[in-house]
Amino acid sequence: MRKIVFLTGTRADFGKIKSLVQSVENHSEFEPFIFVTGMHLLTEYGYTLIEVERCGFKNIATYHNHTDEATMDLTLAKTINGFSAYIKDVHPDLIVVHGDRVEALAGAIVGSLNNILVAHIEGGELSGTIDELIRHSVSKLSHIHYTSNEEAKQRLLQMGELEESIFTIGSPDVDIMFSDDLPSIEEVKRYYEINFESYGIAMYHPVTTEVENTEEEANQFVDALIESGKNYVVIYPNNDLGSKLILKAYQKLSNNKRFKIFPSIRFEYFLTLLKESDLIIGNSSAGVREAPYYGIPTINIGNRQLNRASSSKIVNVSHQKNDILNAINELPNGHEVLTEIFGKGNSANLFLKSLESNEVWSINHQKQFKDA
Repeated sequence: MRKIVFLTGTRADFGKIKSLVQSVENHSEFEPFIFVTGMHLLTEYGYTLIEVERCGFKNIATYHNHTDEATMDLTLAKTINGFSAYIKDVHPDLIVVHGDRVEALAGAIVGSLNNILVAHIEGGELSGTIDELIRHSVSKLSHIHYTSNEEAKQRLLQMGELEESIFTIGSPDVDIMFSDDLPSIEEVKRYYEINFESYGIAMYHPVTTEVENTEEEANQFVDALIESGKNYVVIYPNNDLGSKLILKAYQKLSNNKRFKIFPSIRFEYFLTLLKESDLIIGNSSAGVREAPYYGIPTINIGNRQLNRASSSKIVNVSHQKNDILNAINELPNGHEVLTEIFGKGNSANLFLKSLESNEVWSINHQKQFKDA
């Protein structure tokens, strides 16, 4: 059996790779392993290791890589150290990483330097901030690419990646978005004790390259939410540099009955909440990726998602309180559902099909560069 290691460091990337792990979990030719690190092991952010364990996967390993939000470089180094020891014990045939976090970079570095095939999920995309640098670095350290759409594939080709190493499978979370196994809104509200009839979802993450502005911008965001008079389900940011300033701003929401604040929400439960919400507001990728599939209006603040996909339901605004309030009050009516921007919901099947072929396993461990 070929051994495949999936690396996950956040609730977000686990939501992306979960269906891929499930596709190979009981396959006769593959044995999946999951290396859990990063935010998953931080109590302050919901200790989401529980969500990984709840899936019942057989081979789960954990590693505490956290240093401090201001020392991403040291967190990278610590993750490399821990993951290197792990893969020397497991001896995988393939390492699968996702996205643009330091954990993914660590996995790609360890794999490439140990002559192990590395597959990168959702490379070739654009956003902004430090994420952009990390994502493209991971792509260059990876041998195999599973892209979410043709635009991402073209960017990888522009970066000199070989066409035969790129497989367009869509975004794996779309598989879960339209699954028959999503909980009902009644079940979700009961589980999280949310008593709002109508509500918006608020998710605001730090922009590491603009950290000097984070405190002021977070307060503008919170003040706008309060003054809007609407109900909100607020979910903690990721733990990047500046997250503590956002959590400090959220203290203004304490004891306010119009806000329910959570360190994390189970991915399937989050999708149901999103699907039944009035809007999503902040700067999360969920507003530009998942929300359009459900036809949910998005108020996207600032430039964290600057170069991501757009639609008529995505309203881009500045960090100023009045601009945010105006956007809330002038939300577009109706639900324009966008389909197939990031695949058709069959990513896991396409992923498994590629693994069952010889194409992936015959890819040269020695990276080649294709000139334009």
